[in-house]
Amino acid sequence: MRVFRGFHHPGIARACALTIGNFDGVHRGHQAMLALLRNEAQHRGLPSCAMTFEPHPRDYFAALAGKPELAPSRIATLRDKLGELERCGIDQTVVLRFDQRFAAQTPQAFIDDVLVHGLGAKYVLVGDDFRFGARRAGDYAMLDAAGQAAGFDVARMNSYEVHGLRVSSSAVRDALAAGDMARVATLLGRPYSMSGHVVHGKKLGRSLGQSAPGLGDGFRTLNLRFSHPKPAALGIFAVRVHGLADGPLDGVASLGKRPTVDDSGRVLLEVYCLDWPAALGAEGGYGKIIRVELLHKLRDEARYDGLEALTAAIRKDVDDARAFLAAHAATYVKTGRQTTRDRI
Repeated sequence: MRVFRGFHHPGIARACALTIGNFDGVHRGHQAMLALLRNEAQHRGLPSCAMTFEPHPRDYFAALAGKPELAPSRIATLRDKLGELERCGIDQTVVLRFDQRFAAQTPQAFIDDVLVHGLGAKYVLVGDDFRFGARRAGDYAMLDAAGQAAGFDVARMNSYEVHGLRVSSSAVRDALAAGDMARVATLLGRPYSMSGHVVHGKKLGRSLGQSAPGLGDGFRTLNLRFSHPKPAALGIFAVRVHGLADGPLDGVASLGKRPTVDDSGRVLLEVYCLDWPAALGAEGGYGKIIRVELLHKLRDEARYDGLEALTAAIRKDVDDARAFLAAHAATYVKTGRQTTRDRI
């Protein structure tokens, strides 16, 4: 999949079948829409294209109003969103910066400048609640009429349901906030995961619990940054780690702001592998791109009165994660990812 920041690039396709959305989480409703888009694109002999936005429009308006609490929590980083779009078979993705200029664009200017002249859209697929342009003044009826005048087809896809539940990014956020990872997996069609480069941290974990049997190097962690200040999931999780060895590794992870040891407010995913591969060596994880599946929430993040209390809590988390993963080993032998064929 080719990725473009904006549409003023010589390599971008000059005609396409297009869908538009934030695609936070790329849940099963998104997957159904993307599958329909690919089918239409193939029949028309066009590349499939997804248009998305960074930052999220609601992030922009929350910042503009000086009310960050109005911004939605983020399910996935841009890296993970693009990875899922590629996995769905999309040919190209255009990431547009949502800023003051874009927010002020009239619906007709969006149609003319972005859809017609910018992307050469010949087919546009949108959701049933799609709105566009300044003050969300544009709707499906306007887009459909514009398509007839400008020579592109417009289609609308109704809401997607699983077990009678409307699948949406809001539903995924609610399930993550509740720590219901099984429900999250149902909505996504796969276990919830995060990926990124392993970065150096403060290396505090390796000094914790060194006197405990079997923990000679303490709780050595793999650190991944989460670029958004409001992740939809927070807490301590039993996880599986992909990208370090031939198969997945069991682990326990903390996703949050580490209130006991850090006051920066930066969000970090810290992963402790229960059985570290000897072949990697002590420092072999740094710089690798890994994917971490958050399979079960053990507890919320908490602040502790000192490192001794923190160490005791981590030891219990390790024991609880081992117990959960052992009990569910058969369920999680495979990653749980669906193929393109059975996504919808």
